[in-house]
Amino acid sequence: MQTTLNRHTTAGWGSGLLGVLIFSGSLPATRVAVSGFDPLFLTSARAVIAAFLGSALLVLMKQSRPGQGDIAALAFVALGVVVDFPLLTALALQHITSAHSIVFIGLLPLATAIFGVLRGGERPRPMFWLFSCVGSMSVAIFALTQSAEVSLKGDLLMLAAIVLCGFGYAEGATLSRRLGGWQVISWALVLSLPVMIIQALVTLPETWVGISVPAWISLGYVSVFSMLVGFIFWYRGLALGGIAGVGQLQLLQPFLGLALAGLLLHEYVAPTMIGITVFVVFCVAGAKRFA
Repeated sequence: MQTTLNRHTTAGWGSGLLGVLIFSGSLPATRVAVSGFDPLFLTSARAVIAAFLGSALLVLMKQSRPGQGDIAALAFVALGVVVDFPLLTALALQHITSAHSIVFIGLLPLATAIFGVLRGGERPRPMFWLFSCVGSMSVAIFALTQSAEVSLKGDLLMLAAIVLCGFGYAEGATLSRRLGGWQVISWALVLSLPVMIIQALVTLPETWVGISVPAWISLGYVSVFSMLVGFIFWYRGLALGGIAGVGQLQLLQPFLGLALAGLLLHEYVAPTMIGITVFVVFCVAGAKRFA
């Protein structure tokens, strides 16, 4: 029994880490994409593309429809991770850099853990909260030193995005225990499809001329990987390894995102990132032990 539990926990953390690696490219890609697309169109287009892919998966794998009691929870998942987080971050990234936005990504593990307690019924030990809070604050303090650009509007949009995303993560992970990780995100995408199609049509660009190749590539990335593939691994990881515990892997996402922002967008990244990353890995390990 204990061996099986340990195996599931290890598989959960491994799957969660793959999800985090995929999500790390989301903010830099969104930053590039909004240079060519309106945030409203970007949000709806990525959801529509991912929804068609998710629908194909559901049909090919012959999945039965979710129960009536799961519809409300799927709607919350769709609202949090399909609609609100992509839209609010896209709007925020019109006012702040992707490096600055990572301040708030550092708070996402804590938000996920809190909703894991409220919605998932998890009860981490007190030391877990210590490691989680210290890790979150170290990420936030570090990221604040990376960008002098401060926008109250951008910061408020990012804060709202984090709260709603944390809720969507916890709700989706709870559902994944019954439905499966890829099924949850696929059904959530399908549920949001009618609204997203209408929004995409209403916000279509007046002209496609002048939209850069990097913007198109970024749209493809956030549609296929950020909106679907990443969630397949992420929800599976949260369901197997625990919402609060595996959620701490998100503490690594800011540093992976900062590295990509520096490499691809030429945004400034301080050399102290390596030392802080080591410290954050220590916090993640501590949180894992006491989750």
